[in-house]
Amino acid sequence: MAVSCPEATNLVTSSDTESPAEQQQQQDQSLDTFSFAPVRLQRLPHLTDYLPDLQTLRNPLDSNHFFHPTDGFYVSPGDVILRQIVYDLSGMFPPPAPHLAYHRAGPRERVFFEPSGVRAAIVTCGGLCPGLNTVIRELVVGLWELYDVREIYGIPAGYRGFYSREPVKLSPKMVHGWHKRGGTALETSRGGFDLEKIVNAIEEKGFNQVYIIGGDGTMKGAVKIFGEIRRRKLKIAVVGIPKTVDNDIGIIDRSFGFQTAVEMAQQAINAAHVEAESAVNGIGLVKLMGRSTGHIALHATLSNRDVDCCLIPEVEFFLEGEGGLLEFLDRRLKENGHAVLVVAEGAGQDLIPRTAAQKEERDESGNPVFLDVGGWLKSELKKWWDRDHPNELFTVKYIDPTYMIRAVPANATDNLYCTLLAHSAIHGVMAGYTGFVCGPINGNYAYIPLDEVAKAKHQVNTRDHKWAWVRSVTNQPDFLRI
Repeated sequence: MAVSCPEATNLVTSSDTESPAEQQQQQDQSLDTFSFAPVRLQRLPHLTDYLPDLQTLRNPLDSNHFFHPTDGFYVSPGDVILRQIVYDLSGMFPPPAPHLAYHRAGPRERVFFEPSGVRAAIVTCGGLCPGLNTVIRELVVGLWELYDVREIYGIPAGYRGFYSREPVKLSPKMVHGWHKRGGTALETSRGGFDLEKIVNAIEEKGFNQVYIIGGDGTMKGAVKIFGEIRRRKLKIAVVGIPKTVDNDIGIIDRSFGFQTAVEMAQQAINAAHVEAESAVNGIGLVKLMGRSTGHIALHATLSNRDVDCCLIPEVEFFLEGEGGLLEFLDRRLKENGHAVLVVAEGAGQDLIPRTAAQKEERDESGNPVFLDVGGWLKSELKKWWDRDHPNELFTVKYIDPTYMIRAVPANATDNLYCTLLAHSAIHGVMAGYTGFVCGPINGNYAYIPLDEVAKAKHQVNTRDHKWAWVRSVTNQPDFLRI
C-alpha cells in the first residue's frame, strides 16, 4: 500500500531585472507543480502472517457500557503517518529515499483476541525511568475497562522474572495510585536474558499477549522473543513500549520520562549556579544522563540559560590549548567570576585514562562501563587552577543528580504520554499486530516494526538549528583545534 505525496520538476530561474517581489511570485508559482514519488508503507508484522486461519471478532468497544465509538473512531488500514514531513522544494537538499510511512496507532473494527481468553504479561526491564508505573497502570486499566480482560499479570525482576519468579496478578484496584509513584512496582533488573527459558515460560504459563517496557537493549531482546514465538507459530502477540530517559531510541519523537528528566535537571543546574555564584572563582559542574546521546544535557541547557558550557557525546572536546575548555573557562571566570558546566555522562570518555581491565569491563546488559566524567573533570579543573593560578581562590562544586532524576514520578506531560502509549499498544495487540513498537512520529502515534526501532539510534544532530541555539546561549567554543 502506498500513499501519494509529492519529484522535483523544473524550477524557473528569475531574471536579474525582475523585482524581488516578482522573483518570489515566480518561484512560488513554479513550486505549485512540485510532487513526490509515492511513499513506502512499512509492513507491520501480524499474527496471520504465520497463522492464516485466525478468526476475527467485532471490537468489544462496540458493546462497551460506558463508551460508544462514533463515526471515524476506528483506524483504517489506509491511515498512515509520514516519517518525514519537512522537504526542501528547491531540490538543493533532496530528501532521503524512499519516503517512509507507518500505520497509525489506534483501535481497529476487528480484533483477533476473545477478551475472556486473553492472558496478558507486563514486564519492565533495565534502569529506572519516570513513568514506568504509569505505563503499567494504564496497560492494566486499558485492558480491563476497554476490552474486559481479566487475566493480567506483572512479571517481576525484568526478563529473568519470566523463568525465575512467579507472576503477580494485577487489577485496576491494585494499580490505582501507581502513576503517582517513581520507579517500577514490578521491580526491574538488567541482563538475565535467556531466550529459550523466557519463551518456554511464556508458553507454559499461557500468556498470549506480552507487553515489554524497556530501552534499546530491551527492544533487541524483544525482537528475539518475537522471532522465536513466530518460529514456533504461537498465537502470542509481542509489543515493545520504548523507555529510555536518555531519549536515544530512534524513529519516535521522544521516549517517555525524558521531559520529566529535563525538568528535574533544572534543580541540579540551579543549585550549581547558586554554588558557583556564591564563591570566588566558582565553577558549578553538573553531570546528567546520556551515555551515547546528549539530549538531556542539551534540552536542560536551553531550558535553564545559566549554563556556560554544555558537553555532549556527539561533540568531541579537549582541555588544553587555544580553543579548549580550560581557556574558555578561564575567560569566563575573568568576565563573570563564576561558570556553570553541564556534561553528559558519555562525553569525553576517550579522554579519561583507564586501565586495560577497565577498557574491557561490561555491565549486566553488555554495555561498556563508563568512567565518571564529572569526577574526572573536577580533578582536572583543580589541577589546572593550581598550576596556572597558584594562591588564588577557586571552588568546584560537583553535582550528580542521576538517581534522583530517574526515581521521580512522571510529570503531567509524561503521564499523559504514557497513557497514550499504553492504550496504543493495547489497540494494536488486540488487532493482531505483533513484533511492533508504538510511539509518536511527528506528533502522531504510530506502529513501527520492532526490528527497526531496535536498530535505530537517536543522536543529537549538531548541524541543525537546535545545536546552534545552544552555542548562541552559552557562547562556548566549537572545540576545533586551531
